[in-house]
Amino acid sequence: MTEKTIDILSFGEPLMELAEVEREGETLYQPGHGGDCSNVAIAAARHGARAAMLTAVGDDAFGRSFIDLWEREGVDRSRVTVRTGARTGVYMISYGPDGHDFSYYRAGSAASLVTSAELPYDAIASARVLHASGISQAISESCADAVFAAMRHARETGGLVSYDTNLRLRLWPLDRARAIVNAAAAMADIVLPGHDDARQLTGRDDPDAICDFYLAGGARVVALTLGRDGALVATPQERRTIPARVVEAVDATGAGDAFDGAFLAEYLRHGDPFRAGAYANVAASISVTGRGAVAPLPRRGAVEAILG
Repeated sequence: MTEKTIDILSFGEPLMELAEVEREGETLYQPGHGGDCSNVAIAAARHGARAAMLTAVGDDAFGRSFIDLWEREGVDRSRVTVRTGARTGVYMISYGPDGHDFSYYRAGSAASLVTSAELPYDAIASARVLHASGISQAISESCADAVFAAMRHARETGGLVSYDTNLRLRLWPLDRARAIVNAAAAMADIVLPGHDDARQLTGRDDPDAICDFYLAGGARVVALTLGRDGALVATPQERRTIPARVVEAVDATGAGDAFDGAFLAEYLRHGDPFRAGAYANVAASISVTGRGAVAPLPRRGAVEAILG
């Protein structure tokens, strides 16, 4: 078996973030970084995991900014492709009375051009966990195929597969999303759905029924996030509800990613999904108290201080 030198290899699209801010009566857009799988890798690294990115960025200022970010955060970016002539995707966050609203400029991005043929199969084999999401597959047909190929190789070489269902109906119709996301979830050892997405993908509303759906597909662990109701962590043998931690929320942009990165990093430390769920629940609650996707992601010390 290949030596596992990476804890979490996160496969997905990074997106430059432009977040709305008000200064002296003027609306400005503050630059930052986002993209669900990049957020997960950074979150995991902040909790002490050996995290790495599998993606492509454009040979542009935004792409170089991500390379610098991963370097600062201790995320291995040696398997990131820099594509000449391609661009890095962008999204904008606007805030209003109903929360945050997103506008995306990502069509044809460098990350969306990834194919199965160019995957770093040696890196996939050296990862304890390969993490991907529904967004990783929604950005292009070639990426959908590449995620399946990466998952298959991870399983064949003794690694675990983690999958966040992350449904984005702006990227594809629900019927196609259901077919691909549910097939990918059936290949995953750890499934990390959000309740709102899972209801549409599974046709079930009850949290226990949703967990049953993913466990029946073959998952070892399901960690279903329930927003203000906390999370439900389930295995074939047991399930526990983890109550929400009440905070004054400012921006929930990266809450699910904060949960995923914390859950995976903690789960790899001891293998207890319920302890990992409690840990991740606290990490996610901290993340919503600041604005943007990356800046509010907490470090291990902040989570442990709350857990006592």
